[in-house]
Amino acid sequence: MGRIVTFGEIMMRLNPPGYLRIQQTDEFKASYAGGEANAAVSLANYGEDSRFVTMVPENDLGQSAVNSLRHWGVDVSCIARGGERLGIYFVEKGASQRASKVIYDRKGSSVATSCFEDYDWDRIFEGADWFHFTGITPALSDSLADLCLRACRLAKDRGMTVSCDLNYRKNLWSREKASRVMSELAKFVDVLIGNEEDAYDVFGFKAGDSDIIGGQLSHEGYAAVARKITEEFGCSKVAFTLRESISASDNNWAGMLYDGDGAHFSRKYPIHIVDRVGGGDSFSGALIYALHNGFKSDEAIGFAVAASCLKQTIEYDFNHVTIKEIMTLMGGDGSGRVQR
Repeated sequence: MGRIVTFGEIMMRLNPPGYLRIQQTDEFKASYAGGEANAAVSLANYGEDSRFVTMVPENDLGQSAVNSLRHWGVDVSCIARGGERLGIYFVEKGASQRASKVIYDRKGSSVATSCFEDYDWDRIFEGADWFHFTGITPALSDSLADLCLRACRLAKDRGMTVSCDLNYRKNLWSREKASRVMSELAKFVDVLIGNEEDAYDVFGFKAGDSDIIGGQLSHEGYAAVARKITEEFGCSKVAFTLRESISASDNNWAGMLYDGDGAHFSRKYPIHIVDRVGGGDSFSGALIYALHNGFKSDEAIGFAVAASCLKQTIEYDFNHVTIKEIMTLMGGDGSGRVQR
């Protein structure tokens, strides 16, 4: 099998210790993450040849971000150096009825000011058969929207599979611009990933009879939305995460994968959350791994949901669970008993 390439932004994550609020703390824990980088780490963790591409500033912060990926086995050989700064985001972990909070400080980051010509795409795609990006990346700048479109065209010309996690962020662009840009990109996407909010915010497709705040999710409604997406854009597969938010501390977690044979739903897992940031990215990484390795649709969605369930019990964005641990949970052992 070929290499999997992901492209996007990596940032420094800063969060107070434990459950302190930002206004309470006088210290922050630093780690590094980003949607496509998180997926790349998951893929490397499962043994895939995983390459992450971005641009970081040529300083110690940029190198620290690169080192964090290299540490977990990600190929960083095609990361470009340039620009002025590494993006930052702050995470305040919620609990019970108090929601988590994320504050971004990423404007003018190195990757956001880069363009298609700043990267060696022949080298980037050498030996690759899969390309993954998220809807966050084209939202960062018009030059990155153009880059994603040109990279998708190049990947399709080379016969590669293209996947995209919609990841709509209202603070980055409007629904109207997101719909316009992502509708064009979706024409090149084979595997589209998202959730019930993304599908509505980006494409205007709403799952009927669902109330995500009240925890009422309609399987029929999500299947209908996925079918609309495949008909509109020609995607071969559409995957949704299905989150029922009981509180910031406790969620129910499941997923759906729609293919030419219909909708396949995973089992539902109750999660007592340690850190939910990066949960969707771990879902994407696990789903890509499963599809890349020929899992059937029901097995693929089961693997992706179990992997991302476990991720939300782990601090920070990267998923550090093994395939064996995922398979154990898929097999029904979610007891959490000590393994000796």
